[in-house]
Amino acid sequence: MSENFDPKKVELKKYEKEYSEDGLWDKIASVAKKAGLEVIYYALLLFYALQSPNVTVADKAKIIGALGYFILPLDLIPDFIPVAGYVDDGGLLLLVIKALSCIDERVKQQAKSKLKEWFGNYDESKLKF
Repeated sequence: MSENFDPKKVELKKYEKEYSEDGLWDKIASVAKKAGLEVIYYALLLFYALQSPNVTVADKAKIIGALGYFILPLDLIPDFIPVAGYVDDGGLLLLVIKALSCIDERVKQQAKSKLKEWFGNYDESKLKF
């Protein structure tokens, strides 16, 4: 992860307006291979957590802000920068995931099923959460 990037300092509220379900699916479709398995998994975890009846209003705001940040191509480390472009996105998504209590096995299974659909067979040990 970039030494200059601290995901704890990202103000999620300002990225909420960037989120839409269509925007998320478009972003994932256009960058899945480039962003990598882990980043896409984190985005899917948050998306499916957002659909969960267990998610609180406060957690919804965090999730929407994090997904809005992911959708936005020009963030702290612009997505077009090779290798580093998705480091900030992945770090922020993971930070939000760790702060949530609504990510249960059902949410994880939904995300993993979608990964299998898109990436085929993959090494599940590469997923950190």
